[in-house]
Amino acid sequence: MASIDLDKVLDKAWAEKSLPEILAAPVSALKGVSDRDGELLDEAFGVKTVSDLAGLKYARWAQALAALDTSTK
Repeated sequence: MASIDLDKVLDKAWAEKSLPEILAAPVSALKGVSDRDGELLDEAFGVKTVSDLAGLKYARWAQALAALDTSTK
C-alpha cells in the first residue's frame, strides 16, 4: 500500500482531511500551488480538483516518459 506524508504535500488546512475530501479539494490545497495556479490549470486543462490533476493525461504521459529515462539513474 502506498503512503505519503500529507504535511509535505498539502497546505496545513487540508492535512487532517479525509482522502475523499482531499481528492475533491481544489488544486490549491497542494503545497506550493496558488489559487492563481489553480485558475490557470482550469483554463488550460479543465483541472479543478486534486483528483482532476492526478488524472491529467499529460501529467501521466510525462511521468511515464521520465520513468523510461534510465540515463539519469
